[in-house]
Amino acid sequence: MARVLIVGCGCRGRALARRLAAEGYAVRGTTRDAAGTAEIDAAGAEAVVADPDRLGTILSRLAGVSAVCWLLASAEDAPELHGARLRTLLERLVDTPVRGVVYEAAGSADDALLADGAAIVREASARWRIPAEVVEEDPSSHADWLEEMTAAVGRVLGDRAGRGE
Repeated sequence: MARVLIVGCGCRGRALARRLAAEGYAVRGTTRDAAGTAEIDAAGAEAVVADPDRLGTILSRLAGVSAVCWLLASAEDAPELHGARLRTLLERLVDTPVRGVVYEAAGSADDALLADGAAIVREASARWRIPAEVVEEDPSSHADWLEEMTAAVGRVLGDRAGRGE
């Protein structure tokens, strides 16, 4: 069974966790605050405290992870999460068992930052042959966003990869 790490497992992340768990994936979701772990657990994911501003806390949560979903497109006050931190994470993923990355490129963060993040993900994908998907579906259309994110996870892992099928 493939395990997916959702970095930024807030409301949208928990919805994605529920969907992925229902499809047979093991899901791990991050929160910066231990108070958020109960909601993540209730969504069917393994909750972990990790801060994307401190990549060591994310990297230590990669054991058994096949795909990373970077769901931080609404992190308006943290431009590094779509720049330097994202680039460093992708560089470090090369030496891990992670097989794919899904980047959320639409949200309330500045459009230019999200475009920069998308470019970083595409560049890393080409450079290191990491399967990657950039999801530009507007999250305000929740059902469409959820469908596209779920499909993107499936694409980076290959059809039916890791779901016991």
